[in-house]
Amino acid sequence: MELEFAAPCLFGLESLVSKELKALGAEKVAAENGRVRFAGDEYVLARANLGVRYAERIFVVLGSFTAHTFEELFQGVRALPLENWIGRYDAFPVAGHTLNSDLFSVRDCQSIIKKAAVERLKEKYGISWFEETGARRQLRFSILKNRVDLYLDTSGEPLYKRGYRTEANEAPIRETLAAAMCALSQLRPYHTLYDPMCGSGTILIEGAMLAQNIAPGLRRRFAAERFEQIPETVWKEERARALAEIRPAPDFAAFGSDIDEAALEIARENARRAGVSETVHLARADVRDFAPETQHGTVVTNPPYGERMQTRRAAAEILRTLGRVFPQRHGFSYSVISPEPDFEALFGRRADKSRKLYNGMLKCRLYMYYK
Repeated sequence: MELEFAAPCLFGLESLVSKELKALGAEKVAAENGRVRFAGDEYVLARANLGVRYAERIFVVLGSFTAHTFEELFQGVRALPLENWIGRYDAFPVAGHTLNSDLFSVRDCQSIIKKAAVERLKEKYGISWFEETGARRQLRFSILKNRVDLYLDTSGEPLYKRGYRTEANEAPIRETLAAAMCALSQLRPYHTLYDPMCGSGTILIEGAMLAQNIAPGLRRRFAAERFEQIPETVWKEERARALAEIRPAPDFAAFGSDIDEAALEIARENARRAGVSETVHLARADVRDFAPETQHGTVVTNPPYGERMQTRRAAAEILRTLGRVFPQRHGFSYSVISPEPDFEALFGRRADKSRKLYNGMLKCRLYMYYK
């Protein structure tokens, strides 16, 4: 069956999400701000959930329309064939957001959409009460400049929850962003990856999974696995496909260090759960002593931010330290994510390239040095 999808993502990652969706066989791929639209069948639905590294969720697009009033919102939702996805016993909570629209109250929009869905389904099923004891069918809405998009969430837990990180240190980086940083740093299966402030190991683990083409969703389940519209055989075939596409990378290695031994213990356990412990090597060390011994290296790191963990003065001192221990060196590249507007001055030299990214809601830049 031909379906329309949307994959929301962190701002700045739209092109990466588009590229990976095309590689996974999606059609009609179109990037928008904070999301990528695409088309495909139920196999693409399962494949995207299992294999997309940089998106936050996979939605089925139930419908789109314009609404300036609550009545238009109600009638627009009521006109959609929700019964194609929601059964008479299913739970269908509503969540979403609105921006630059006449309808600005999220709570009121939630209430109207829920009421419209109930009225539609009451009519189709000939019942007056919904038990909502069955599978959870999460409805999500986006209202942007009076355009309403109604979605069905097929992922359940967000896709950055890979299943390997049961514990994390303070202020961990999201897995989707860590994977994107490795991709933007041009990490290859024959590279040596370093993170001298690795914390709970997310960048190292995502880099190792990327290098070996390990699908990020292999160790978790998805909401759509309980949808009767998606045969169980689809998920079995797509999991088998993802397993078959894992590529051993005998020349790849990841080295991480941190001053916090408790964080390193968490990193070791996370790497074990992710199935990459053989390629991720961890040791306690201060970043001030960072001196890699290999001839080549790809350094990707997420230093503490003044807004998140320390005083701004302490965070600035760390950036000065990075400028010293990350010298211009043949065969080495460095990528550092930071919200600090004076990063290049503190680091000591201008980046060869930088890219605007968001770490959650925090506006950052990824500063890349490779010359």
